[in-house]
Amino acid sequence: MKDCLVIGAGLGGLSAAIRLAHAGYNVTILEKNEEAGGKLRPITLGPYQFDLGPSTMTLKHVFDMVFQSVGRKPEDYLDFYPIDSGTRNFFSPDVHLDFSRDEAAVKKQIAEFSRHDADNYEAFLEEAKRLYDISHRQFFSQLMYPLTTQLSPSLIKDFIKIKPFKTLASLLDDYFEHPYTKKMFLRYATYVGSSPYQSPMIFAMMAHLEGSQGIWGVRGGTYAIVDAFVRLAEELGVVIKYNQNVTKIRKKHDRVIGVEVGDIFYDSDVVIVNADALTAYQTFMSHHPLSYALRKKDVSLSGFVWLVGINQTYDVLKHHNVFFPVDYTQEFEAIFDDLDVPETPTIYICQSSVSEPERATPGGGNLFILINAPHLSDKLVWNEATIHGMKRRIIQQLEHFGLVQLEERIEEEFFYTPKDLMERTAAYKGAIYGMSSNSVSQAFFKVENRDPIYRNLYFTGGSTHPGGGTPMVTLSGQLVAADIIKKM
Repeated sequence: MKDCLVIGAGLGGLSAAIRLAHAGYNVTILEKNEEAGGKLRPITLGPYQFDLGPSTMTLKHVFDMVFQSVGRKPEDYLDFYPIDSGTRNFFSPDVHLDFSRDEAAVKKQIAEFSRHDADNYEAFLEEAKRLYDISHRQFFSQLMYPLTTQLSPSLIKDFIKIKPFKTLASLLDDYFEHPYTKKMFLRYATYVGSSPYQSPMIFAMMAHLEGSQGIWGVRGGTYAIVDAFVRLAEELGVVIKYNQNVTKIRKKHDRVIGVEVGDIFYDSDVVIVNADALTAYQTFMSHHPLSYALRKKDVSLSGFVWLVGINQTYDVLKHHNVFFPVDYTQEFEAIFDDLDVPETPTIYICQSSVSEPERATPGGGNLFILINAPHLSDKLVWNEATIHGMKRRIIQQLEHFGLVQLEERIEEEFFYTPKDLMERTAAYKGAIYGMSSNSVSQAFFKVENRDPIYRNLYFTGGSTHPGGGTPMVTLSGQLVAADIIKKM
């Protein structure tokens, strides 16, 4: 029986561990924190329950696959439910639009401010589906590190079809005229920590995922996925050790032979790093050629989170909500050019108590409030004054949209900054997604899932292929495990 060590008990690491344990590997996960989940973490503040981390769930079949690949039924572990209301997009105090799978309803709402955009909506969804189909065929079904894959005529042909040098903003200009419609879809670049004015148009496929396949919730909160993965992993014999801060990956010739946690050495036939790959190369392999190259990469945006338990909710809020500023371009100029928080940021609010009332006090709400922020630098210091300023900015902006007396309704609150993210998860410069996708090279050529020098060293997670987001991270674990089983 071969031994496998996984550094990090995030969704990618757990996903890989489950697949490998089922295939007969002796798997041990070393997690630096006191609980599994990586960037996904449960927070309870009095009667209010929150998920700190990803909240918009798509591609349910990816999670189902983890269970089905080892002969288990997903419904025995998780209770997914569709969020039919989709996402409510607020453009002004008087205008909002519910983006959902109901194509006719969305088209009707768009027509209220732009007949031109409404007429083009169906064609745009078809383009989004085309982009998703290519992504599913070429990028979601295989690892990209083998040269035979990169030089595949099929891949090259499809790569040309996705027009990699055309930006998301440019694609939307082909279909829409009104700023409201554009903002709703420009936002998808932030799902990969990037700017829609620089990232490739491939990310328009998100409109197909949310507007055609739909958004899902998980009973008990998104962290229920972590709990389910941990339960399944342990049933299959995976050993998870917590509070294990790996300090070194030990190497011999062209292979890694194990890892060090303080004075303790764990030997292994294969090592999977389920941590930010940029941090891993700087920390564990500082003399690796990639360590120097990765330092020059542009990193993704980060986020400022404010968890708020309110004793009286707002009727206008749905499960997922987005409040857009008048000028959307200033957000990305501030974040990527000035390394500062936007003066008027886009505000995302997840209130899961709309779907699961038991996650808040009766009549109240559990508001997960997120704004985009720059990665850590010496231009912005995250201290109490900065946090207080961000809180005031958010309250004022939400009051503009009609959410008045928010401060008077607060019973519990918790703040989480890019600095907190870096300290807890070792996210490189506090960035959520590792490298940004603000260029063709970084969008399509991420850190390879297998190290080019040490052939038994693998990477999984949001900073590697196929990218960020809970489904992609989970999928990366499955792809890495399948590659290890095939080659070893």
